[in-house]
Amino acid sequence: MHLLPIAALLTSTFFLMAGAGLMGILLPVRGSIEGWTSYEIGAFGTSYALAFTFGCVVIPWLVRSAGHVRTFSSLAALLAISILLCGLVVDPISWVVFRALSGFALAGSYMVIESWLNERVTNETRGTIFSVYMIVTMAAMMGGQYVMPLSRPELAVPFMLCAILFALSVIPTALSRAQSPTPIAAVKIDVLMLFRNSPVAAIGILLAGILSAGWGNMAPVFGQQTGLSTTDIATLTVSAMFGGAVFQIPLGRISDKTDRRYVMSAAGIIGVGAAVAGVYLDQAGSFVLFGVAFVLGGIIYPAYSLAVAHANDYAADADFVKISSGLLILYGVGTMIGPIYTAVLMETAGPAGLFQAMGSAMAIYAAYAFYRTFRRVAIPADERPDFQTIPFARVQTPASFSLDPRAEASLEALDDEHDLEDTGRSSRKSDKQAA
Repeated sequence: MHLLPIAALLTSTFFLMAGAGLMGILLPVRGSIEGWTSYEIGAFGTSYALAFTFGCVVIPWLVRSAGHVRTFSSLAALLAISILLCGLVVDPISWVVFRALSGFALAGSYMVIESWLNERVTNETRGTIFSVYMIVTMAAMMGGQYVMPLSRPELAVPFMLCAILFALSVIPTALSRAQSPTPIAAVKIDVLMLFRNSPVAAIGILLAGILSAGWGNMAPVFGQQTGLSTTDIATLTVSAMFGGAVFQIPLGRISDKTDRRYVMSAAGIIGVGAAVAGVYLDQAGSFVLFGVAFVLGGIIYPAYSLAVAHANDYAADADFVKISSGLLILYGVGTMIGPIYTAVLMETAGPAGLFQAMGSAMAIYAAYAFYRTFRRVAIPADERPDFQTIPFARVQTPASFSLDPRAEASLEALDDEHDLEDTGRSSRKSDKQAA
């Protein structure tokens, strides 16, 4: 019964995420078919990440002026327009602009849905709804990528299918009778505060962004360059996502029992091993590559969750949303670097450059986490909050963390802060009237 009031929102989420998943694999593959360089394709990912991060900051102001339904409908229309323009104007420079439009629109669409969901949860249902939301987003992302093999990427049909998915996301929300939520809170970020709170988390989040965006944007290009079929390319990327979903819980539970930095270091070393295997096995056949992608994804995606968990070990409960949201913006910087960094290595070393990029970033991730174990004493395990799985960071916004069960104390603190601000404003207004 808890899910009935949010069924329309979850349905919109599914269509939106399915469209995003299809777009994420379609554009790199089509760009590779057109013979564009890795630099040009990497620029798609960087422009997307830049606009997505910018959208996380700007969208709350847009929602305040236009409202949730109008904003969501407009952004979904912008998404459909951006992908249709990609099908009409097949040019790498134009696609950089179109991909930026989609990044901005997706950030806003996610924030509207997540703030709407947060308005419908209670402290008793927060965990359940958060888990269902994770399942819907992951299933839709994976399912959307398998839409591409249904049509040839060199044709306009998959672009149309992607636009249809974005258009479908508007219908459940537009027809829903659910009350619009309160305005979205503006994002505040203090990078120095984040680094002081946990240097290893700040650096780890930056590297996690490089890993996730580098893989997500350039793995389809790798598949195209090595002769994989469209179905195999989709399976390659989904294998990494599936590995991330499988590895998150065991890595998280181990990190609850020991210093998380040891787990981060060990995970990085495993990732380096998988990347080395990928360098030497890039022509070994699709099934071998699926296995490598599964292990690699098992580190790429949990790398973000482990860093967030470590940051919150050293933060007060009331700062969870503030810390996590700030880290997500820092993660956005990493996602701007990742596609270009990976493209440079693929342009110079060929397809195997994908694994070289992943391996080098994971080596730094592991080494810095291990180095920090000598610089700061770990918090005892019984004093740390439990690890929580987090949806793929590439589809998160600061509003996502309000749904997390750990956000309860933080949201209460924010409410108290807003109440104090309102009281202060009322007091000042009374003083002026009295004067």
